[in-house]
Amino acid sequence: MQQFHRGWPRRLIVAAVLAFIAPATARAAEPENAGSHAATTALPFKVSAVASFDTPWAIAFLDATRMLVTEKPGKLWLVSTSGEKVEVTGVPKVTYGGQNGLLDVTPAPDFATSGQIYLTYVEPGDSASGLALARARLVREGTSARLDGLAVIWRQLPKVNGIQPGGIIAFTPDGKHLFLTSGDRGRAASAQDPDSALGKLVRLNLDGTTPSDNPMAGQGGVKAQTWSLGHRNPYGLAFAADGKLWMHEMGPRGGDELNLILPGKNYGWPLVSNGDNYSGTPIPRHTTRPDLEGPKLYWTPVIAPAGLAFYESTLFPQWRGSALIGGLKVRALVRVTFGADGTPHESDRWQMEGRIRDVAVAPDGAVWLIEDRDPGRLLRLTPK
Repeated sequence: MQQFHRGWPRRLIVAAVLAFIAPATARAAEPENAGSHAATTALPFKVSAVASFDTPWAIAFLDATRMLVTEKPGKLWLVSTSGEKVEVTGVPKVTYGGQNGLLDVTPAPDFATSGQIYLTYVEPGDSASGLALARARLVREGTSARLDGLAVIWRQLPKVNGIQPGGIIAFTPDGKHLFLTSGDRGRAASAQDPDSALGKLVRLNLDGTTPSDNPMAGQGGVKAQTWSLGHRNPYGLAFAADGKLWMHEMGPRGGDELNLILPGKNYGWPLVSNGDNYSGTPIPRHTTRPDLEGPKLYWTPVIAPAGLAFYESTLFPQWRGSALIGGLKVRALVRVTFGADGTPHESDRWQMEGRIRDVAVAPDGAVWLIEDRDPGRLLRLTPK
């Protein structure tokens, strides 16, 4: 430490002390960068291909033997664990192209009695499109299946043309509310606009209305529905067993993030990032803005994360408490563990054959993946 001299004026001593402590207080702690981790081909599981689809996007288990699978061009399938497929009719029209199309699907918390499911998609408009959240009743009659009473309960308005729609649904552990990720559609500045639904995580009642205990519930409009802001392209959202909500999102050229979600927080995009713009122009790092919430783990180079599931079963006992994340760019399955203080760490990265779009855990503990391609395989992972 710099030595202070007795003859120095008091103002100089104070300035020297502030200069010494400023770097420690002006910069937030640096999280782990797992971007350079290498994938291994030594897989601790057996991979079984069960079925194939045209650019599948999401998996959602209904019970021990049935799941729903979405295809981005606009089809929904009821699929058995043995690979039998039944197309579900009554699916809404979607805007398909690039990252847009039919997106997430998940059963309602009371699906066993209500038969209701929720789905997200990019909804067409006269000259633009927007993310939509809808719910409907899944009806199975004989060898056919359909959606009845489909109703849109939330829309991203105004509609715009763009990429990065988000669209991931997660229900709270008590089944009383739902969270929905809304990407920035390539309009980065909108993520900081409190009156725009772009670049936000919204929290809703199950019917799409606004909960009275949201952080800005009294302000109306988009603000009332916003749980957190400053997000770019979030394709993974899930609750851990301890009730904490985690979300990952794609960064620009570098800086994919795994974030612990807290109510009312601003996660910084596009003011800060651990990556840079595609043009090469730099973006200030998260550590330069401790007033903004930074990631708990990040990846530079990117993995392009998609799909997020927490593992709590016994089929892979060594994975309990881990987060499983698909990697599009790296064509891998990533396992993230959490330290005693809750800090995440990438523990494993297993090389797969295709781009992994979604991850789900079946009731029997097997892990299921889908590949982002046509044909994209539905894969079942079981211990060797």
